[in-house]
Amino acid sequence: MSAEQIDAVRRFNRLVTLRAGALDDHFLGRGRPLGASRVLFEIGTAGAELRALRRRLGLDAGYVSRLIATLEREGLVTVGAAADNRIRMARLTPAGRREVREMNRRSDRAAAELLQALPAPQRDRLVAAMTEAHGLLRLAGLRVERVSPESPHARRCVARYFAELERRFEAGFDPGASLPAADREMVPPRGAFLVGTIDGDPVACGAVKSIAPGVGSLKRMWVSDEVRGLGIGRRMLEALEVEALGLGLRTVRLETNRALAEAISLYRSAGYREVSRFNDDPYANHWFEKQLS
Repeated sequence: MSAEQIDAVRRFNRLVTLRAGALDDHFLGRGRPLGASRVLFEIGTAGAELRALRRRLGLDAGYVSRLIATLEREGLVTVGAAADNRIRMARLTPAGRREVREMNRRSDRAAAELLQALPAPQRDRLVAAMTEAHGLLRLAGLRVERVSPESPHARRCVARYFAELERRFEAGFDPGASLPAADREMVPPRGAFLVGTIDGDPVACGAVKSIAPGVGSLKRMWVSDEVRGLGIGRRMLEALEVEALGLGLRTVRLETNRALAEAISLYRSAGYREVSRFNDDPYANHWFEKQLS
């Protein structure tokens, strides 16, 4: 990256914090700084696990604890155990819910005032640019890591993946009828399972497993609808290829269904060539292979 790019990011950050009112000690006029207001918003009506809250906001545990303690003293938040006694949950009190409604009202008004300062064509350009910047900033927070296939994030991703296949395949999808991918096959030295997260939330997954000496199979490739189109699928595919090489696999194969047109396009653009049928997966219409180097 160039010095000009870094300078542009810094200029953008300075202006955004100014326009958003983040420099005001009484953010949104409620007598508290931005950090405390954001914690209230993130707890929301459903409540939030404290460790998930820290992960999502990217804040130091001690700092979040101090913010929560302050909000508790103000009567806006309560903290207690969830069904699993090992997990501590923060929940809004009735006063806290009223506070968040008022914060949302003031935030809507501030956004409207910003947009009203521009003529309609420039307003549209600003909203479009913000939407693109939002997507790219989310992508900048992507973390792809190897996890256990039995981990909560892995289980959640696979469940959503199966639900999407059930919705998109012409005759639905039965995991028991497809070719198996057992957990023990997706851990080293036989394989690997990867999960992509953004601000602690799982948004993508993929796995590779050995099926013959030097040959691997890609499984469970999935990207959430919420972040599709940002290039996360390609990042996951590249990470899986790195894992495959680390496992001593020089050829990777995969099968897919005709309904997954975007996945087929990704594989072709990433150098996978279509080959003849090499397994009996009942849901497969296309078979691909790539030589890794």
